[in-house]
Amino acid sequence: MSASGETTGRLSPHVLEIRDLVKTYRLSSQVIHALRGVSFSVRAGELVAIMGASGSGKSTLLHLAGGLDVPDSGSVFIEGRDITTLSDRQRTLFRRRRMGIIFQAYNLLPTLTARENIAIPLLVDGESNSVIRQRVSEMLAMVHLEERADHRPQAMSGGEQQRVAIARALLNDPAVILADEPTGNLDSVNAVEIWMLLRRLAHDMHKTVLMVTHEPAAASYADRTFVLKDGCLVGTLEDVEPGNAALVARRYTELVG
Repeated sequence: MSASGETTGRLSPHVLEIRDLVKTYRLSSQVIHALRGVSFSVRAGELVAIMGASGSGKSTLLHLAGGLDVPDSGSVFIEGRDITTLSDRQRTLFRRRRMGIIFQAYNLLPTLTARENIAIPLLVDGESNSVIRQRVSEMLAMVHLEERADHRPQAMSGGEQQRVAIARALLNDPAVILADEPTGNLDSVNAVEIWMLLRRLAHDMHKTVLMVTHEPAAASYADRTFVLKDGCLVGTLEDVEPGNAALVARRYTELVG
């Protein structure tokens, strides 16, 4: 794990660098310390999980990493660029072109087919029809959904819908893929397929994948798991055999007490 400030700018070997992130919220007279100086780095080809209980700060961390919010202090570097210094519009464009986000609820448009849902990012960017057709076909093949291309979400299983969402997230060849509890709505069989797919994206396609989860089984498929408690990074889990949820649960419990 890299400490904050280990490398800078374009010389960094890391695609994603989180440096000293601090974020607080006010709820009436109460101050909530969502993040308290969190730092870590992720290289290309890594699947990294963020694990913690509800209220640990993991969702806040994902929102900051995705440019959906800005920290009180600290930085988020993606490919050497500090996205916390960008305007709202610049962050939106950067997110659309250099980041892929996978949601728990799939976020597919019900009136569109799988093919049409996948194509949305390039349609928004005004890409040519020929490029869109080629890229969408490549993505459908990658997630093994060629035969479901013309089906709408209601005609697909939850696992198939999430694979459509993953294909859409990959369409623009993003630098970073953020996955927010990507298997929270799936049964165990489909969940394992999604975890294995995310692992393959990292290892075989050299993508940088950051996944937020509260599930030990999900974290077992990660190369590293950063554990959050009360807004602080309290430890890292490594060298876990994929599927060994019991080991992750035991080490996690030791870290959070």
